[in-house]
Amino acid sequence: MKLKILVGTMTSTADYVAQAIQMDCADLVSDIEVELMDNLDISVFDAAKAEDALYLICSSTYGSGDVPDNARALYESLGANPQFLGHVRYGVIALGDRTYMQTFCFGGKKFDERLQDLGAQRIGEIWCHDASSGTMPETEGTEWCRQWLTSALQTLGASSATA
Repeated sequence: MKLKILVGTMTSTADYVAQAIQMDCADLVSDIEVELMDNLDISVFDAAKAEDALYLICSSTYGSGDVPDNARALYESLGANPQFLGHVRYGVIALGDRTYMQTFCFGGKKFDERLQDLGAQRIGEIWCHDASSGTMPETEGTEWCRQWLTSALQTLGASSATA
């Protein structure tokens, strides 16, 4: 099983979280790839690439609840070139600031909504980090990801055993 972490970020915080996960979770998944969303489009989810892969969207929120600039092309291609993504299994780490309640963690939530609209299957709940909480997203993100990965691998193992 491969974990592919797709990173949407403006200030590198989401990238730091992804890199911390890559280092901390190597004992759970031997192949963890971190990829910035720069210049990606919906083809990143092609069936051949998604085979034996689990995706983790790690996105900050920018402006008025928007996806980061480097994630915009991928996000827009999910709507402009819709394809059925029923073969995609994913999780979401959404970074935001609760002082902006109206748009808290919308970067990650928007990806989740768009992926679900295309038939992709989210495993577990979206994890949201609040920048105003004073906690480190890298530390909390890796703790969440270890639990999420353990559960996801059990779920995927059970479903492949029954297939």
